[in-house]
Amino acid sequence: MPRVIKHPELRREELLDHAQTLFLRQGYDKASLNDVIAFAGISKGAFYHYFPSKEALLEALADRFARQALAGVQDILHDPGLDPLGRLNGLLSQSRRAKIETAPEAWALFETMFRPENLVLFHRINLAASASFSPLLVKIIRQGIEDGTFRTFDPEGVADIVMQFGMATHDVVAKAIADGGDADMEIAIEALEKRVRLYEIALDRILGLPDGSIRIGEPGYVRTVMTARRRTNAGKALSPAPAR
Repeated sequence: MPRVIKHPELRREELLDHAQTLFLRQGYDKASLNDVIAFAGISKGAFYHYFPSKEALLEALADRFARQALAGVQDILHDPGLDPLGRLNGLLSQSRRAKIETAPEAWALFETMFRPENLVLFHRINLAASASFSPLLVKIIRQGIEDGTFRTFDPEGVADIVMQFGMATHDVVAKAIADGGDADMEIAIEALEKRVRLYEIALDRILGLPDGSIRIGEPGYVRTVMTARRRTNAGKALSPAPAR
């Protein structure tokens, strides 16, 4: 049969699909690059043409999650009925929904990133997310400065602060994962809920807004995302082993 020639971007997306499926099935740590290559049904040379390492593959998956989330906010960014504060809150709201919807997959895929030995890789993945979302935040903040909604002298700095919120909660999440108990998770959830409220107040002050203007979280948001890991692990325990 003639060899099927696929566009490089199509082939790359297919490899990411295969890797994501395998990582969700076996876990990132347990699935080797050789497993991914075999599952994808291509040669090592062809695979390494797209991804030079397992870390590069995981980073590409993180970037794809970010791009998918970015695609979901385009309507908000271009809605003429929203002022800059509405756009900013809309962007944060869409981010919450995306995290809730993808939480089980994200936990299964990125749980390993919260281990101490993977802190550097965690930083790299956050840089990929920042590269996608920071320009949008800067644009919204500049619009708010121009129409008087926001009062700040450094829109890029504000965007950086928003993107650093995830990094600032790393240790809380990492400890909950390492300890693993329900009590530890409850402590982590309570700590994160407090931290979200603090960040909301901080953003209000930085942007010169009344308290309560910015909504990073919503009732039950932190708990839903954090307990998705528990539901994912329970699902794995109840699921039959995949056929070989």
